[in-house]
Amino acid sequence: MGRRKRNQVLKMQLSNNARAVLEKRYLRKDDDGNVIETPEDMFLRVAKTVAMAEYNYGKAEDAWHWEEKFYDLMTSLDFLPNSPTLMNAGNTLGQLSGCFVVPVGDSMEEIFHAITCAALIHKSGGGTGFSFSRLRPKGDLVRSTGGVSSGPISFMKVFSSATDVVTQGGKRHGANMAIMSVYHPDIMEFIACKKDGISFTNFNISVAVDDRFMRCAVEGKDYDLVNPKDGSVVGSINARDVFDRVVEMAWRNGDPGLVFLDRINQHNPTPILGAIEATNPCGEQPLLPFESCNLGSINLSKFVLTESQNAPTGMFDELYCNKIHWGHLKEITELAVRFLDNVIDVNVYPVNEIEENTKRTRKIGLGVMGFADMLVSLKIPYDSEEAVVIAESVMSSVTEWAREASRQLALERGAFPAVEQSKYKDDPCRNACVTTIAPTGSLSLIANCSSGIEPLFALAFKRIGQAGMDMEEINSLLMESLVEKGLELSIDGRGRKIILDLVAGKKLSEMDGIPEDMRKIFVTAHEVSPGWHVRMQSVFQKHTENAVSKTINFPHGASVDDIRNAYLLAYQEGCKGITVYRDRSRDVQVLNVGRETASDGSNYKPYLSSRPNLTWGFTEKIVTGCGNLYITVNSDDEGDWCEVFTTLGKSGGCSAALLEAITRLISISLRSGVDIDWIIKHLKDIRCPSVSWDAGRPILSCPDAIATILEKHHLGRDNFPERIQKDRSTGISSDKFVNATCPDCGASLVMQEGCFFCGSCGYTKC
Repeated sequence: MGRRKRNQVLKMQLSNNARAVLEKRYLRKDDDGNVIETPEDMFLRVAKTVAMAEYNYGKAEDAWHWEEKFYDLMTSLDFLPNSPTLMNAGNTLGQLSGCFVVPVGDSMEEIFHAITCAALIHKSGGGTGFSFSRLRPKGDLVRSTGGVSSGPISFMKVFSSATDVVTQGGKRHGANMAIMSVYHPDIMEFIACKKDGISFTNFNISVAVDDRFMRCAVEGKDYDLVNPKDGSVVGSINARDVFDRVVEMAWRNGDPGLVFLDRINQHNPTPILGAIEATNPCGEQPLLPFESCNLGSINLSKFVLTESQNAPTGMFDELYCNKIHWGHLKEITELAVRFLDNVIDVNVYPVNEIEENTKRTRKIGLGVMGFADMLVSLKIPYDSEEAVVIAESVMSSVTEWAREASRQLALERGAFPAVEQSKYKDDPCRNACVTTIAPTGSLSLIANCSSGIEPLFALAFKRIGQAGMDMEEINSLLMESLVEKGLELSIDGRGRKIILDLVAGKKLSEMDGIPEDMRKIFVTAHEVSPGWHVRMQSVFQKHTENAVSKTINFPHGASVDDIRNAYLLAYQEGCKGITVYRDRSRDVQVLNVGRETASDGSNYKPYLSSRPNLTWGFTEKIVTGCGNLYITVNSDDEGDWCEVFTTLGKSGGCSAALLEAITRLISISLRSGVDIDWIIKHLKDIRCPSVSWDAGRPILSCPDAIATILEKHHLGRDNFPERIQKDRSTGISSDKFVNATCPDCGASLVMQEGCFFCGSCGYTKC
C-alpha cells in the first residue's frame, strides 16, 4: 500500500465495544460466519478502493499516495465515512452511499417502480426517503378503473412490507423517511399513522410545513387542503388543530417530526433542476428525486490540544478557541472532502437513474461527531454561551475549508456537471453541497466519541440492540476527571461508588460531594433544557449547507406543551426540521440509563411489590358491545395505582374469565413499576365485532374500554383521539364508518339496520 508495507500496519487503539461492533457488522466473514478480517484490514480495504478514483485523474503513484493518506485518515479515527462505505468498499455489493431519495408518482407504475428502487437500495445498504404528497387522497376517483383510491397510507404499508423482507447487505434492516405536505387532504391520517406503536416501525415520518402554515397555526386560522392530482381545493382545516395533533403524536412516540421544506428550498443549490420534496431517513440530507449522497464525520474530540502542546496563534484566539488545533482540523477537512468526492466515482449504484443524478450534482455530506467530548475536554458546559462560540467557530471553519477544497478539486478535476444550473455557476466547485450533520451512532462507537453534535446521553449507560448486542459504557473523560480530582477508583474508593451510582441511573448532579465544575461540564442530554438543544441545532444549521440531524431529548415527564414549544422554537431559530423524543415513549430505545435496563429496552426492574392491605379508588361504568362494564381502579396509600378490577354486567364464562386475566396482568404490571402509559398504549384500539358507543365516542372492545377509562383518569381529562372518520364533503360524523373489523375475513364492518354487518363475507353479529 504505497510506501508503507502491509506488515508495518500498526494495531489500532480500539475500545472493546468498538471491536465488538466491527466484528458483528463491518468485518468480512467466511461462509461459516467466521470473521476473516481485522479492523486494520478493513480500513486498508476501504482506503484502497476509494483511492482507485485517482486513476481517473492522475498517475498510479498518485493513487498509492492517497491510499496511504486515506488509511491514516481513518485509522487515526480523525474521520470515518458512513457505514455503507466501511461495509461495502472492496466487497461484492460495492454500494457506498447512505442517503437516497426516491420519488413516488401518482400512477401504479410509478409507485411500484419506487418500491423496486427502494428494495435495491436497502439490499445495498442505503436508506431511503419518500414524499407521499403527490399521491391522490383516499376515496378519490380513479378514472382508469372507475374505482376509488385507497390513499397514500395504504401504499406506505406496501413500502413498509417490502422493507421488512429486505436486509441491508445481510447486516441490518432498511430505514425510510415518509414525508407528507400539510396541505394534503389525508394529512390527519398520516400524522397518526404510527399511533399504535406497531405500524410503520421502519419509517420515520415528518410533516412538511411552510411559513404560511406556521403563521396560520400560531394565529389559529383555517387553511385549504389541496388534491395533488389536479390542484383543486377539497376542503379547509384549522392549522392549529393540525399542529396540535402533530405535537400530541410526537409526545406519544416521537413521530412525526417537522420539515420546513420552503426553508430547505431557499438553500437548494440547484433550484433549476427542481424543488426538494424529501430527505433521507434521519432528515439531515435533503435531496432531489433519484439523488444520493455519501456522508462522513470528523471526530472533534481528536482536535483539542493537550497541556504539553503549544496553542497555535490564528483567527480564533478568543475564549477557549485557542485550545483547538485548527491547522490539523483544516488538513483533515480537506482530505475528507477528497475522500468523499472519490466515493462518488468508485461507488456501485443500485439504480441507473441514481447514478446519473448523483454524478450530475456530486453532493457530499461532511459533518462532525465528538462535539460534546470536545467541550468536556475544553471544560465547557454544553448549555453555555462558550459552547455556542465553539460550535460557530468549528462549523463555520469546516464548511469554509470544505467549500474551498471543493473549489480546488474543480480546478483539478472539473466542476460538477450541473454547475450552470446552480448558485455556483460563477464560482465553480466540484460538489453542489459539502457539509451535513449526520447521526453517527455506530461510527461514534467505533471512534469512541460522543455522537454527532448531541450532548452526552449519559455518563454510564447500556446500549440496547446496537449490532444485536447490549453493551454498558462509561464515559472515559469522566474516568479521567475522577482521577484528576483525586477520587479513587478502587473497589472501596469514592470514584468507584460514583461510577456504580451512575450505572444504576443516578445523575452526577444528584450526588453529594461532586465539585461544581464537574456538575456543569458533565451535563447530560436530559439535564440540558430543550431550549438549549434547539439552540445548538440552530447554531450548527447556520453554518451547514445541508441540514442537521439532532434529537431534542425530553424526560419522560415532559408535557405536550413542552413539545409544542420546542417545535415553535425550532421554526423561529431557523432550523430546517426538528425531531423530538420523550424518554420511554416507545417500547424500545437505543440508549437506556440504569443497570436494571431490560433487554427489550424497558427501564424497569421486574420486581413485584406486594398488594397493600388497604386501597382506595373509583369505579366507573362504560358501555361496551358485550354489555355494561364496571371498571374499578385502586391506589395504594401513596396514591399510585396498584390494581384494576372489572365486572361485566351479568356475564360469566369466557368473557368474565378473559377480563379477569387481563386485569390481573394489569395489576401485576402496575405493582412491577410498568408505566401506565405503556399499559394504555397496548390496550387501546384493540377491536372486536361488538363495537358500541359511550358518551359520544366509539368503544371498540372491552380492552379498549379499560384503556379509555385508564387514560381518562391518568391524564385527568377526556383526551380521546378522534376515532370517527368524517365524510369529506359534509364533515358530519357517522357511526357507520367506525373502523371495526370482521372476525372472519378482516374487512371493515358497517352499521346496517341496527347491527354491524360485513359486506365482504356476510358476517353479522345479529
